[in-house]
Amino acid sequence: MNLKAFKFRLYPSKPQAETLRNHLRLHRELYNAALEERREAYRKVGKSVSVYEQMRSLPEVKAGRPEFKDLNAQTLQGTLKKLDKAFQAFFKRCKTGKTPGFPRFQGRNRFDSFAYPQLTRDGDWVGAGKPVSDGTKVYLPKIGNVRMKMHRPLEGTPKTLTIKRKGLHWYAVYTCEVESKPLPATGSSIGIDLGTNPNFLMTSDGEFVAAPKHFRSSEAKLRRAQRIVSKRKRRSKRQGKARDRVAKIHRKIANQRRDFHHKTARKLVNEHDFIAHEKLNVIGLARTRLAKSVLDSGWTSFLNILASKAENAARRCVPVNPAFTSQDCSVCGFREKHPLSVREFTCKGCGTSHHRDVNAARVILARAARQRPKPEGAGVGSREVPFCEQEAIGSDGAFGYGVPNVAAD
Repeated sequence: MNLKAFKFRLYPSKPQAETLRNHLRLHRELYNAALEERREAYRKVGKSVSVYEQMRSLPEVKAGRPEFKDLNAQTLQGTLKKLDKAFQAFFKRCKTGKTPGFPRFQGRNRFDSFAYPQLTRDGDWVGAGKPVSDGTKVYLPKIGNVRMKMHRPLEGTPKTLTIKRKGLHWYAVYTCEVESKPLPATGSSIGIDLGTNPNFLMTSDGEFVAAPKHFRSSEAKLRRAQRIVSKRKRRSKRQGKARDRVAKIHRKIANQRRDFHHKTARKLVNEHDFIAHEKLNVIGLARTRLAKSVLDSGWTSFLNILASKAENAARRCVPVNPAFTSQDCSVCGFREKHPLSVREFTCKGCGTSHHRDVNAARVILARAARQRPKPEGAGVGSREVPFCEQEAIGSDGAFGYGVPNVAAD
C-alpha cells in the first residue's frame, strides 16, 4: 500500500474565505503557543512536554478562548501533531550530526495549512472532507459545503485532508492509501543523463527531451513585477497587491515545472522496466555559476517524482555515482577528459564516435546494471539476466557497453 495525494482547487464564497482565514489564524496561534509552552517548560524545569499532554489541555484552551470552540477538535489535534513532528525531525537531525534547526514560531505568511486527520472509519466517511453534490463541493465542519473542482476521482482509502492556502487560492489535499498498480513488463531498460541547456535529459537510446526553461522564459515578466513592488510604499495595500502579482508568476512557473516533471516521468515509467540515473549533488551544483539553470530544471523534484511513479508501477529506478560518466567511453571504457563545450568526440581507445550526453547515459545504465543485487541463494556466476537487460549485453559478453558481465561478477 502506498500513500498518494490528490490536490483540488477550492472556490469558497467571501464569508467562507473569511472563515478559513480566521481558522488558519487560530491554528497558527495554537501552534506558536504550544511551541512556547515546550520551550519554557524545558528552559525553566528541564521538562519535555509531550504532544498528548498538550492535546489533553485543549478543553482548557477552549474555556479560556471561546473562539477556539468554532474549530473542529480533530484539526486542533492535527496542529499539535504537526508541531510534534517538527520536534521529532529536530531530534533526528541532532542525532545524525546535521544542522539541527530548532522549530520556530510561524508568521502569518509562513503558516498556510491545517488538517483533518481522520476522514473515514471502516470505509465510511465520518463527515469531514466528504465530497457532496457529485464532487462539486466538499463538506468542512464548522465551515459548510465549499465549492471544489474535483478534476479526477479519488483512489483508494482517504486518510487525511489538508486545507492549504497558496497565495490567494485555497486547495484541498487528500492523502489516500492506494494499492500499487504494476504495469506490464516492456522488456526495456534505459539510462538517463540530466542536463540544463539545451536538453533537460538525454537517454541511452539517443532520445533528447528539450529543457523548457520555465523560469528563464518568465524572467522578464517577473523582473517588471518585482520592480513595481520596489516602487510601492512599504506595507501599503498597493505594495501588497504588487506582491500578490509576483507570487502569482512564481506559482505559475512552479505549476508548469511540476506538470513537465510528471509528464516526463510518466513517459519513462510507462516505456521502461529499468531506469538508471545520476545521483546528483544538487546543493553543490546550486553554488556554481550554473545555479540558475540547475534550480530552474528542478532535478531533485523530477527524480523524486520518477522514483515514486516507478515504485507504484513495480519498476526499478536506480541512482548511480555520476563521476566520470562524461569521460568514460561506453564501448571500451577509455577515459579522456573533454571540455564542457565539446558535445561530440571520437574515442582514442576504440575510435567510436559519441555524443557526449548519450555516451554518459549509456555509462550510467551500465553502472546501474552492475550494482544490481543477486537473488538470495544464487551462486557466483549463476544469476540469470532478465530480458530487460539483455539488450545492453554485447556479443563479447560485456554488460553495458564494455563493462564486465554482471553474471560473472
